[in-house]
Amino acid sequence: MSTTRHLINRQRRLAAAPPTRERPAARPRPGTPGTAPPVAVEEPVEAPAPDEPERADAVDEPVRAPRRTRPRRATVLTAALALLTVLLGGLAAWSASRASALHDSVATGNTALTDTARTSEVKGTIAQDVNAVFSYDYADTARTDSAAKRVLTGRAVQQYATMLAQVRAQAPAQKLVLTTTVTDTGVESLTADRARLLVFADQRNTATAKSATPASTTYAAAMFAVDAVRQDGTWKIAAIDTFG
Repeated sequence: MSTTRHLINRQRRLAAAPPTRERPAARPRPGTPGTAPPVAVEEPVEAPAPDEPERADAVDEPVRAPRRTRPRRATVLTAALALLTVLLGGLAAWSASRASALHDSVATGNTALTDTARTSEVKGTIAQDVNAVFSYDYADTARTDSAAKRVLTGRAVQQYATMLAQVRAQAPAQKLVLTTTVTDTGVESLTADRARLLVFADQRNTATAKSATPASTTYAAAMFAVDAVRQDGTWKIAAIDTFG
């Protein structure tokens, strides 16, 4: 009876007393069976360590700002590019002056580029001269000889004689008729009294002798250069270049 009354009085005192703060439960060891889940507990914050005493021999050094320097390789590359720019500028100026000088000399010296009338004149005259001296008829050799005396001068006289020697030797026996026709000419250079031309021609050689039955005809193309000079108001052939 007394025990029951004692328990009731203790419950009343506990109910009337203010609530007390519960202490956190102790952290159980992990893996222990039958223990409650772990409760997070804040770790104590360690106080900062006191500053170390300054050494007596410590000397304050001035703080130097970092030097902003370019790498050596970049400096060398910049210098090389500058030199290259100067060289290219000088080369461009020299090339421009050289081209201008060449253009002026060509324009003033080689009138084949500017004087179309004289260019056409020398082309027409030389074409007629080549047709005349390189066409040969065994029955009328005087016509070829007369044309050679009229249009040839200087070295061309001997050159022509050498080139036509074989034709003259065979013409009477084979009754040769050689016909040359200029198909095109190009003026390489032209000054007041001199010119150089490239000549293209077709040649037909016909043998009409009885031994050549039937009459045989051969065709060939020729290309050679001619140096011409202006004498007595007309153009004459001064040299013949057969390119070897």
